This record gives sequence, structure tokens and C-alpha cells, in this order.
Amino acid sequence: MHSRLDYARVAPEAYAAVRALNDFVVHRSGLEPLLIDLIKLRASQINGCAYCVDMHTKEARAHGAGEQWIALVAAWQESAVFSPAERAALAWTEALTLLPQTRAPDADYARLCAAFTPEQVVNITVAIGLINVWNRLAVGFRAQHPLDRPAAS
Repeated sequence: MHSRLDYARVAPEAYAAVRALNDFVVHRSGLEPLLIDLIKLRASQINGCAYCVDMHTKEARAHGAGEQWIALVAAWQESAVFSPAERAALAWTEALTLLPQTRAPDADYARLCAAFTPEQVVNITVAIGLINVWNRLAVGFRAQHPLDRPAAS
């Protein structure tokens, strides 16, 4: 698979806008780093973004996540590893990432509101939107991870 184009170079203002939103989510949203990692990792798994799954797995490790926690993100509904707040964030991440199928169920929203403040609910929702933008850029333009380079023939 070959990269389609360098979106950061071709559209630097658009890239800067996405980076600015990323800076808010990571540094100013008040969300815990591991919660952000959880959101980014699960949405990236759903969207099939190998580049982002790799990146957010490494970030989660750097923020103290254990291997079991990371491995079970994909099967969180069947795992007891995640806290009620993490489970609420995971359900909301899936609901919004798969929006055409789910239509953001009231039950998932209520679960989120029971675990987080209204400001956190908004910031979690922004974080979900952000990672979906990154996933669409990376998958749509075939961002190349250094390990994804084709083998020499």
C-alpha cells in the first residue's frame, strides 16, 4: 500500500487546525491521559487505522497502561478490566464512531452522564470526533507507518 498524498504538506492550514484541536484535547481538556488513549485506541480499532492503533497503543503504555488493559480494549464488553467510567467512555466512543448504525443511543449517553461531568461529556465527545478525523486522514490518504513499508523485492 502506498501513501496517496501528504495531507500536512498539501493543506497546511487544515492540518494546523486539526493539530490545534488535538492540542486542546491532549493538554487543555482536563481529561486523563489514559482516558484519551482509550478513546483514541478504540475508535482507531473500529476504523481499521493501523497507523493510529500502533501510535495510541504506545502512548497508552507510556501513560502506564498494562498489556492486559491494552489487549482487552477490542473486547471491552466481555472484560472486567475496565472501570464503569471507562466502560461508559468506550460505549460512547463506539456509538459516535459508528453513528449511522447506532444513532447515539440514549442509554449510552445516560451512562456517560452518570460517570462524567457535563464539561467532561463535551470534551470526551470532542476527543471522539478528533480521533475520527485523524483516522479518516490516515486511512483515506494511506498514511505510512515506518513498519508498513513494503518489503524490498
